[in-house]
This record gives sequence, C-alpha cells and structure tokens, in this order.
Amino acid sequence: MPETPSTSRRGLLFGTAAIGAGALLTACTSNEPKKQEAATDNAPVADDKPGKAVTIGFAGPQADHGWLNAINQNAKSRAERYSDVTLEITEGSNDTAAQIGQVQTLINKKVDVLVILPADGKALTQVGLQAMKAGIPVVNLDRIFASPQAYRCWIGGDNYGMGLNAGNYIGEQLKDKPNAKVIELAGLDNLELTKQRTQGFDDALKNYPNIKKVARQAADFTVESGQAKMAQLLQAQSQFDALWNHDDDQGVGALRAIAQAGRKDFLMVGGAGAKSAMDAIKADDSVLKATVLYPPTMAASAIDLARALGQGKGISGMAELEIPASLTLYSAVVTKDNVDEYLPTGFN
Repeated sequence: MPETPSTSRRGLLFGTAAIGAGALLTACTSNEPKKQEAATDNAPVADDKPGKAVTIGFAGPQADHGWLNAINQNAKSRAERYSDVTLEITEGSNDTAAQIGQVQTLINKKVDVLVILPADGKALTQVGLQAMKAGIPVVNLDRIFASPQAYRCWIGGDNYGMGLNAGNYIGEQLKDKPNAKVIELAGLDNLELTKQRTQGFDDALKNYPNIKKVARQAADFTVESGQAKMAQLLQAQSQFDALWNHDDDQGVGALRAIAQAGRKDFLMVGGAGAKSAMDAIKADDSVLKATVLYPPTMAASAIDLARALGQGKGISGMAELEIPASLTLYSAVVTKDNVDEYLPTGFN
C-alpha cells in the first residue's frame, strides 16, 4: 500500500483528473490585463498532440493488492493514449534488491524518464539518485524517496487527508448524537502511512466533542486480516456508532465479519476507492456508507508528468515553464450522492 511524506498535504491539491489533456488546473488570471498574459503565451505545454518521442521506464512493486494492480493498469492505459510514448514496464517486485536491479536495467537502457513507485522509498533512494545523476529525470510515485535529490517530481496521495476527511464525514453524521462511539480498523502499523491516516482521523474527531474513539485494531491490508480483526472488534465492542476502515481490500473481509455477526447498528467508512466498495455504497444495502479515495489514477498522471519532462514542456493549465516539484492528490469522500461520478475510477 502507498506511503507518503507527512508533508504531502502541504503540496498542491487536485482531484483524480489526469494532467496531460489540459485538465490539471484552471489558470487564475481572468482579472489580469491581456498584456500581462503575453509573457507566457509561447511557453511550451504538454497536450495530446504528438510531439517528441519519449521512452518512459516504469518500475513498481508487485501487484499483490487491488490498489497496486490498478496503479499498473493506469500507467499502461495512459501510455497507450500517446503515440509518442513508449513504456518500458518492469515485472514489479516487493524485494528491494530486485527492484533496484530492475531500475538499474532501465537506466542502462537509457530511457528518457523514469517513473518509480518504490517498494521501500528509503531503500531505493540511491538508485533514484543514480538515475538523476545519469541525466534521467525521475517521477517519484507515492512512496517517497529519502532525499529530494533522488527525484525531479513527486506525485502521490494524502494519507493524513484520508483520515481527516473520514473523521469529518463520520463527525457530521454523528454530531447530534450524545456520547457517540467510533472504532478504527487500521492498516499495517509499521507503515508511516497508517500513522498518518490515524493522526488525521484523530485530529478530525477533536472537532466533535460528543464523539469518542473507543477501540482500534491494525490489520494487514488483506481480506483475511480484515475479517479476523473485525471479528475481534465486534466481539469486544457490543455497541458503537461508526467504523473507519483504512483499506477497501481488507474492508471486504470486515464486511464478511459484520454480516456473520448480524450487526447493522452502525455506519462504516472505507478507504482507497475499490469498485466493490463503491458498488456497495450505491446499493445502499449494508453498513458501508462511504469510502475515502486514495486514487490510483496518480499513475496515469505520473505518465503525463514523465511525458512532459521528456518533451521539455510544462503542464497545460499552468503558466510555469516547468512542471511542479510536488503534487498531492485530494482524498474525496464518495457517498451514494456522488458515487456515479467516481465509479469509473474504482479498482478491482
């Protein structure tokens, strides 16, 4: 699962729309005189029109999770949109030594740009530095390297924002309920991303003095662990009003445990944006009422950024000649009211 810097929420915020088609940001210059805009009229920007041929090397971890598989699929499908892009994609590995070797192979092939989602950001920092020193710009996807010198641009999700938005959604649902109780089914506790999601959730709940978090269990981002840990929570907590589950994959198991226990007396919020979760939200026939996005479309946007770097262009919709150094995605809350809008981004 993704791991991002605690500073990520201070980056630019944007939704799941990809970049290259000119949909990143709307220029805020409508009140400026026309003569003030002339300085950037000739700035080269990325668009869908074929340009300089670019070979992009893509290295990610093993797709052993629905979100990671969606990362790979988004990268591939985005690259196929461009006749001027050739994608060299590695098999993917959770073994850091193997992934380092794969990236070094791409460096030796002299690809124009690298997109790397490291299995371990700290462990792959040196190979990122190696690529940058070889003159190959790196787009660091989600799990961040230990040094900003190891990448030209970072793009990823907002783990703190996930927790914050999940907590605020639950808070608004329970704000009029005295002595409301919530529980949390977290992800792997040894990951910084899990700590950030929990911190955001706890900070949001501080805005609602009537709500108290009474229990927390850490699972492993798998269906099996979600079912086992949820069963433990249900056994220990005879009554509560809301549950936040960090990950929709483990949420499949959590929903099984909830159904087996016959519990319907609380609302559940998921995390990441799996299609199964969105389908359940749309059906509105279970405790799952919302999910907070961690959009895998970031991989498509990373391809757009890499293409722009390879072609020496900026981004359509921004006045600057260069792409930004950091881009943070927004963690939207998907409910039955807006689920149809986000369903196309749901992953299996």
